[in-house]
Amino acid sequence: MRDFAALFAALDGTTKTGAKLAALTAYFQSAPEPDRVWTIALLSGRRPKRSVTATELREWAAGAAGLPLWLFEESYAMVGDLAETIALILPAPLHEDEPPSLDQTIRALMALTGQSSEARREAILRVWDRLGQTERLLFNKLITGGFRMGVSQGLMTRALAQATGVDEAVLAHRLMGDWLPQHTAFADLVAEDTATGLGSRPYPFALAAPLEDGPETLGDPQDWRAEWKWDGIRGQLIQREGAFALWSRGEELITDRFPEFAPLADFLPRGTVIDGEVVAWGADRPLPFAELQKRIGRKTVPKRLLLDAPARLLAYDLLEDGGEDIRPLPYATRRARMEAMVAALPAGLPLGLSPDIAFAGWADLAAIRATARAAQAEGLMLKRATSPYFVGRKRGDWWKWKLDPWSVDAVMIYAQAGHGRRANLFTDFTFAVRQGNELVPFTKAYSGLTDAEFAEITRWVGKNTLERFGPVRRVKPELVFEIAFEGIQESPRHKSGIALRFPRMARWRRDKPVDEIDTIEGLRDLLNVARG
Repeated sequence: MRDFAALFAALDGTTKTGAKLAALTAYFQSAPEPDRVWTIALLSGRRPKRSVTATELREWAAGAAGLPLWLFEESYAMVGDLAETIALILPAPLHEDEPPSLDQTIRALMALTGQSSEARREAILRVWDRLGQTERLLFNKLITGGFRMGVSQGLMTRALAQATGVDEAVLAHRLMGDWLPQHTAFADLVAEDTATGLGSRPYPFALAAPLEDGPETLGDPQDWRAEWKWDGIRGQLIQREGAFALWSRGEELITDRFPEFAPLADFLPRGTVIDGEVVAWGADRPLPFAELQKRIGRKTVPKRLLLDAPARLLAYDLLEDGGEDIRPLPYATRRARMEAMVAALPAGLPLGLSPDIAFAGWADLAAIRATARAAQAEGLMLKRATSPYFVGRKRGDWWKWKLDPWSVDAVMIYAQAGHGRRANLFTDFTFAVRQGNELVPFTKAYSGLTDAEFAEITRWVGKNTLERFGPVRRVKPELVFEIAFEGIQESPRHKSGIALRFPRMARWRRDKPVDEIDTIEGLRDLLNVARG
């Protein structure tokens, strides 16, 4: 843990990308190989399953520190991070020894799964009593799963490339898929040969940058291709010898959630990888995302859902053809090969092309974009015809030109403190709209404002609190905000009957009184528009 703690301190102590890259590179060159594997796993989102609950940690830490639980909870509310709170309140270690390695620490945590509460408590207390404060903090973060080091997976991959001399694109592909750190050797991750043993491993996804200034800045429209930006689940469909799989962009294997795709294994050529969007499909067009969302989180899909909202893959791009990695080829070439492959498939399969949108010029394309919601799309994708399929987000070749978000004006009725660096500010708010003379809560939001605005609101909350419910304050319904969101859907779980997608505070409406906020009827009108 000592090497890992030193890495954490180096990364936490700088905001400079070059300094973070140097610290990571040095670590990957010198740390024990099993620790390197776990560090790669942690920085790419592969965390061990939790073997201890947050409630147990609170109770054990308060007991070890000799504090009543209420005082621990008050401290936690101020600090905003459970792992940090525990590290701060624990007494100094009595037996500070040479700490175990990162690999040993995580394996010991994993071994606690299934043990009695008392056995797990004794094991955790024993480790706390042997670690310094920084190591304790990291140990606690490993337990809670709230592990963030301010490093993107791309930066980590670049550092790994510098440390090993292996091409960055090769490493990015090696780190995809369902490998398990406890069963993976460092040498396997950094091996040069990617031509064999691919199995169902997906490729790193190419991501588009948001187009904010309009397409006129992109030059000649003849250099570009356009298609809808669908509102579904981005995925890669893999058909290789002995492997058929569907991966989400978050590297989650979701094949079993879409049994409709199983017939594709019989007809897609071996050595095929398609990048596309999974959508719910009906009557020759996509259904609202809410229909697809009913499957998210389910391990098995009821027959009723399969009948009401069957899934379909709208193909964007062809990444592997006949076992050949064709990502370096121009987009126009990959698209032509994909069109030929899809045209050769039998009718009736749950796979189709994402339509190539023809346009005469940028003004023509802007008019087409305005119709996106009618097509159940979020806007347009623009791709340079000569672009390769790159790794991650590379500005210049792929752009997403989304529709302007919907927005409503609402009043804040509840406030709660944030976490981490915003633990001393009220940043998490509940908003309501009017229904006659009543206020109906309909969404929460916690982003979109500046730190200065959050600080001003925090001072206001302190003076205008009506009731307290633990960390939540009910406040006077006076502050009005414009709430922007990407979508709206019906939700029986909410009192308003409505749920928003990606709500955030677009601005503080200091100019608008509460009696001019929007109504629940207005939200239902938007819901009807969204349904098409």
